[in-house]
Amino acid sequence: MEIRRGKRLDRTSRCGIGMIVQGKQFALLLKDLEKTRAFGRHLGEMAMPGDVICLEGDLGAGKTTLTQAIALGLEVPDAQYVTSPSFAIFHEYPGRIPLYHMDFYRLHDASEIADLGLDEYFSLSGLTVIEWPIRAAGLLPSDRLLIEIVNPGDDSRVIHCTCTERWEDRMANLLRIHHGFILAEG
Repeated sequence: MEIRRGKRLDRTSRCGIGMIVQGKQFALLLKDLEKTRAFGRHLGEMAMPGDVICLEGDLGAGKTTLTQAIALGLEVPDAQYVTSPSFAIFHEYPGRIPLYHMDFYRLHDASEIADLGLDEYFSLSGLTVIEWPIRAAGLLPSDRLLIEIVNPGDDSRVIHCTCTERWEDRMANLLRIHHGFILAEG
């Protein structure tokens, strides 16, 4: 396994306006789509009931692609094709535990999310994956995994993770055992 030691920090991450996450931070360089899918699949395999994963990134960064891979790890049936819920806002998929896939791009703020009752899913028995989580600032559980996806212009992705306590051991284990994820220099 090729690993370059990057900075692992205990600090506060400011992710968008008004969204602050405390926890360990690291960055991964996923060299191609295969590595990105493997990372997502492993996240799905590690997911536990009540987990929340927040995905940040520009349009086209790969948030839905990563969610599709997470669905594989959750054993979502192949017949349940995971698509972006940009227009529907919410999709639910059956699996080992349910996948609640939300996309808040078309919403303006947390009051709309609360009015729709979507915040109630954050504590249910499935995995909640949220695209554009900044719109839910103030409603999100403090214990979550924040992933920012950066597309450097090719098939690779740079993944910036902020792990809260609920995720720390699982992410450390993933980095120890997986061959091919490279810690990016920070």
